[in-house]
Amino acid sequence: MRRARYLVAEGTEGVGKTTLCDILAARLMERGIEVVRVREPGGTPLGEAVREVLLHGGEMSDWSEALLFAAQRAELAERVVRPALANGKWVLSDRCYYSSLAYQGYARRLGVGRVWSVNRPALGETLPDLVVWMDMDAGAALARQQGRDRIGAADIAWHREVWKGYRSLWTSDRGRMMRVDAAAPTERIGERLVSVLEKRGWLRDC
Repeated sequence: MRRARYLVAEGTEGVGKTTLCDILAARLMERGIEVVRVREPGGTPLGEAVREVLLHGGEMSDWSEALLFAAQRAELAERVVRPALANGKWVLSDRCYYSSLAYQGYARRLGVGRVWSVNRPALGETLPDLVVWMDMDAGAALARQQGRDRIGAADIAWHREVWKGYRSLWTSDRGRMMRVDAAAPTERIGERLVSVLEKRGWLRDC
């Protein structure tokens, strides 16, 4: 029996993560795979309430931000991701804990290891099978974004630090993390991903 997979699109603001998830979900469903779509922050009633605070609320300390992200992620893993995978459904996520490692751990200077340490206990073994880093110049990506939230409105220098965080993560974790050029047409990126999934044998018997 084919094992369900947990796939994540990651990257700085405006790179096209949601669009890529839309395309990949359609390709998987064409093959008869049940897909559950989630996003971070969000994906549960609690997560959506936290999302509103994180993206549209007032100022907060860096650690408050990091812990709120971790809290909504714990709820999502417990209420949605683990049950979906256990029932044979693939999970496609717009962001995961890699965002916290890049944004809060690296760019906010809280420490990648320290941020991971507050996320890991709740996640347990519920970790992505593949994280697709959509790599693009932070300035070019921000220019494509429609509407800026609290985090997206930060200055370009900070967003470039986030990009450096992703680059550092990719350099150290290429077994789980795959880099794609987000400037390429998203349809083409989706086709490449399907090819990668086929080569890994994850789509066998579809």
